[in-house]
Amino acid sequence: MNVTHTGARRLTRILAALAATCALSSAAQAQSLVLTDAADTVLRGGSYASTNYGRSTTLATRASTNDEYKRRVLLKFDTHSTIAAGSTIGSARLTLTVRGGNSQSRTLTAYRVSQPYTDVEATWKIRRTSAYWSTPGGDMAERIGQATVTNVAGSKVAYDVTAVVQKIVSGTYGSSRYLRVLLVDEGASTRDSYKEFYSMEAGSGTGPTLAVVLGTSSTPPPDPTPSPSSTLKFMDWNIHHGLDTSNVSNLDRVATWIANISPHVVSLNEVERLNGYTGNADQPAVLASLLKSKTGAAWYTCFAQINGGSTGQGNLLLSRIPIESCGTHVLSYTRSVAQVTITVNGRSVNMFSTHLDDDSSSQRAAQMEQLKNWASGFSEQRLIAGDFNTWPGGGEIGRMTGTYYDAWAVAQSAGTAVAYSGNEAGNTRNSRIDYIFYSKGATALVLKGAQVYDTGSVSDHRPVVATFEVR
Repeated sequence: MNVTHTGARRLTRILAALAATCALSSAAQAQSLVLTDAADTVLRGGSYASTNYGRSTTLATRASTNDEYKRRVLLKFDTHSTIAAGSTIGSARLTLTVRGGNSQSRTLTAYRVSQPYTDVEATWKIRRTSAYWSTPGGDMAERIGQATVTNVAGSKVAYDVTAVVQKIVSGTYGSSRYLRVLLVDEGASTRDSYKEFYSMEAGSGTGPTLAVVLGTSSTPPPDPTPSPSSTLKFMDWNIHHGLDTSNVSNLDRVATWIANISPHVVSLNEVERLNGYTGNADQPAVLASLLKSKTGAAWYTCFAQINGGSTGQGNLLLSRIPIESCGTHVLSYTRSVAQVTITVNGRSVNMFSTHLDDDSSSQRAAQMEQLKNWASGFSEQRLIAGDFNTWPGGGEIGRMTGTYYDAWAVAQSAGTAVAYSGNEAGNTRNSRIDYIFYSKGATALVLKGAQVYDTGSVSDHRPVVATFEVR
């Protein structure tokens, strides 16, 4: 039987829909479908910027400062005609199969693509004939996930895209309800970053898939994200470059402590990415992987390098709750802020992580003003955490407490602050220099308590946690 390229896609979509229908053995059973009809291609820059790879059997990514070598994977799944508008999404998982590549393990970031495209026409420059991308290389909207990939043929790379698929089928982005994703390697430029995946055209069930569970089921979907209901537990910790006080890697112990404390969102400072520490590790990716193995839940990341680069020291936000958007901002004197938006109990919560200057009070004061000014552009409810490198009596800390509550101080006054013997003051280092602040306009955030944990030699800082009820 001869089937055209377009006809094959339609046939695959019909078969997937039939399989989904057959799976509905009873109303109480979850409705499931697996979409294998990916409209996929590779976007490549430089002299290849007008070349289309829509019929290739291979997808590829590569990070490079030279556009000639940059490669990105572009994917589209028909969640428009296969999933009814307004459906409840129990879970959605995007999976690719590795075909090969060079030796280095890499972190690939998934972005929602904001513009429609045609896979057999799209290039680095255009999204379809006579229609250009607003930004060459694909129009990226919010970050929707990250995953680590090796060059082991047959291994899987998976992204939990439940939150974005729910928004798509609910019409958040308009009447066109297609899942469009761009996979980007944002790491250091190197030929060893090159990775290959099977495309839909490769056949034999090796191409990209989107597995969706509709509604609810008595069986939890794979890799569940625990729901915090109306509780939000926020943790901040300076992890000392991924090294303990004896300069031995602390990443596994950090992940163990986080898993045991069980926060919903974590702010980490002095996190290193491909910067020579702990075996030149991509610490954000390593920590997310360790936490997944220790908790059984997916962890989402947002990393802000201190001067806006892709590698080096920075601030990391880790969340068990799907991240709806990730933002970064560079402060003066080589400092930065990471920002995420999540939803708790139906309310958007904007959360920030920063690490201010360790030497100059005037520089810290300037950074606080820049931090507050940037954060003010985000809606309530707002939470800011980090290593502020100044104690509560420091003159510059008033720049924060004028418009933000110090969670530990409020909890201590209410009798709901807990530390450990010998540290009743809640010091996080030699004094209390790590904070969780919540804005005075955050009327939906009700502080229930705060705690400082004795983590021994894992870091030269102790973590602080604040628990809120979100009303």
